[in-house]
Amino acid sequence: MAVFATTGSEQDGVYRPILRPRRGELAALTHLTAGEAARVRPILEVDPGTEILSLIRELPPRTATLAVDFSEIVESPDPLVAPSLDLAEQLGDLGITMLPVLRATESRRRLAAHGLAARMHGRHAVLRFQPHADAANPAQADVLVERMLRGAGLAADEADLLIDLAETACGAHAARFEGQLHRILRWAGGRPWRSISVASGAMPANLDELPTDRPVTIDRHDARVWSGIGRPGIGYADYGVTSPVRRRGVQRHRQLPTLRYTAEHNWWIYRWSRRGGRGDDRCHDLCRTLVASPHWPAAGARFSWGDAEIARRARMAPGAGSPAGWMSWSTSHHIAHVLRALRPDDPGID
Repeated sequence: MAVFATTGSEQDGVYRPILRPRRGELAALTHLTAGEAARVRPILEVDPGTEILSLIRELPPRTATLAVDFSEIVESPDPLVAPSLDLAEQLGDLGITMLPVLRATESRRRLAAHGLAARMHGRHAVLRFQPHADAANPAQADVLVERMLRGAGLAADEADLLIDLAETACGAHAARFEGQLHRILRWAGGRPWRSISVASGAMPANLDELPTDRPVTIDRHDARVWSGIGRPGIGYADYGVTSPVRRRGVQRHRQLPTLRYTAEHNWWIYRWSRRGGRGDDRCHDLCRTLVASPHWPAAGARFSWGDAEIARRARMAPGAGSPAGWMSWSTSHHIAHVLRALRPDDPGID
């Protein structure tokens, strides 16, 4: 198990996965243990048409705090329509604290609404900064950040700074980011942020071209970038087991049973078409192969809820599952793996 170089933002080992509010990811959050839930602060990227409140009511996350990014939602011309304010109030009624995510592309009106939403839940927000897209140098970054904070009516010590490097697709990207990141962190240290975290993602957007019926490895370049920071107090964030690159359009082909299984330096991708037409048989065979592999954890089914589901289907074939189910098992294992890597000696994670 890798031991990362820092103790996490706010010196508390908090993990901030950037997730899509879909059934698979929310199911994984529903099954967090109490110890895990205290250390996971998800950032949900809302898509147009997503019924996020209905999903959260159906699959209530164990974590008491959710950050929500509304930047993909087109702003309404009606000044009375403020999605972040509405959702903050609705989640508050469910006992969930919502942190609005401030983005560089948002208007003054939307930033003001985010500020009001933040004040509904204790004056706390997330400022998501993408250096490659938002600012070319520290002076531009200073102007941008000041505009965002002033627009929301917040101070730096009321915001978690998320430095989002987005896609880290290859070793060359990772090496370039490692050099740039030290300069970015020096700039970030000029303000008293509530916390500072670094995020990136290395999972490809499309796995359809990968071989089937055998595990294939993909390097976790995002974890490599973060572990190379080498300074305390910088928190870890990533895109879970999904890609920072959004796939547009509707997928019309039937997906094969697929698991994205996190290990120390890589993911093991299982895409299974073996054993004929019955989906139950394919999923059963995939799970049996994973459970018998060297990268199956010593804790086995006790490692996470997702691992327990995989082990159950390895013993029997109770159903083929679904893309949402495979994603939930993969995400559950990934969260448990990251938390153990952030704080390997903490008995509260089990």
